[in-house]
Amino acid sequence: MHRLRSWSIPAALLLSALCPPALPAREEAAKVEAKVGKASIDFEVGGKLVTTYRFDEKQSKPYFYPMYALPGVEITENGPKDHVHHRSAWFCYGDVVPEGLELKDKIKNVKGVDFWSENKLAGKIVCTKVEEPKVEKDRVSVVTRNEWRTRDGTKVLEETRTITFRNLGPNRNLIEVVADLHASDYPLEFADTKEGAMGIRIRDDLRVDRKKGGKLVNAEGKEGEKGCWGRVSAWCDYSGPVGDDKTAGLAVFADPKNSIDTAWHARDYGLLAGNPFGRDKHAKFPDRKGKSETVKLEKGKRLKLRYGLFLHAGDVKEGKVKEAYEAFAGK
Repeated sequence: MHRLRSWSIPAALLLSALCPPALPAREEAAKVEAKVGKASIDFEVGGKLVTTYRFDEKQSKPYFYPMYALPGVEITENGPKDHVHHRSAWFCYGDVVPEGLELKDKIKNVKGVDFWSENKLAGKIVCTKVEEPKVEKDRVSVVTRNEWRTRDGTKVLEETRTITFRNLGPNRNLIEVVADLHASDYPLEFADTKEGAMGIRIRDDLRVDRKKGGKLVNAEGKEGEKGCWGRVSAWCDYSGPVGDDKTAGLAVFADPKNSIDTAWHARDYGLLAGNPFGRDKHAKFPDRKGKSETVKLEKGKRLKLRYGLFLHAGDVKEGKVKEAYEAFAGK
């Protein structure tokens, strides 16, 4: 007669076998919203403001301000004293030539119309229409219509600007800006200047030249103005300490599918701008050496450019800027 063996399994081991440990929690995207007002659009995550897009017709151009990388922590400057035309985050260009239009106002060293500066002879980008926000899965998009005009109100070009807002996880928010430029009235030349196009002005205490821990880094790992200025790269990131032992940053992405690659007008004093139009002669970008042919559009033609603004906690590594760029590029 065989005796049955008795097996004793520790309770903790039995529980472990029946209930395997949970996988690490995945970063879940929070609800995103776009609230359209009379002259602004608030973009929110989980009911909290991340940025406001401002388009009052009295402005020289539409721009995002404030921009929060962390709750209540602004990451940009709006109109600092040294460059009052640096409006937090914006898209424009400093020398657009409408061929065939006799310009009454001439600015030194500008061939056409200057939409970058805010001097009395500069042009204006005026928002003429804002469509209802469209929510799709993990994002919300707003289509806006702009007219780029001379100082006296003559239309130089039309632009359809689509702003898409996405949350990539806690304190990781992505703003996508698609500028569809239409040579609606004149053949256009985007003349050679460093002043453009998808720009940000980082908060003063994150400036590299303030030596308080601010860092400017591009996709190749080059740092500072010396390593980034005039170089072609997929992205650049500005980050640094923001108080209470916290670090945050703002990166600018250039879509690899853009028909023109992007060089960077990147300064240690806090300016960072992705520029697809600057060349060798005037902008003097080192990665455009030997390239003098400017970008032109025949009348009726269009040029579409897509950029991203990535607000993040941490520095370039902790903020997973590379991973966010991959999500942006893959759409």
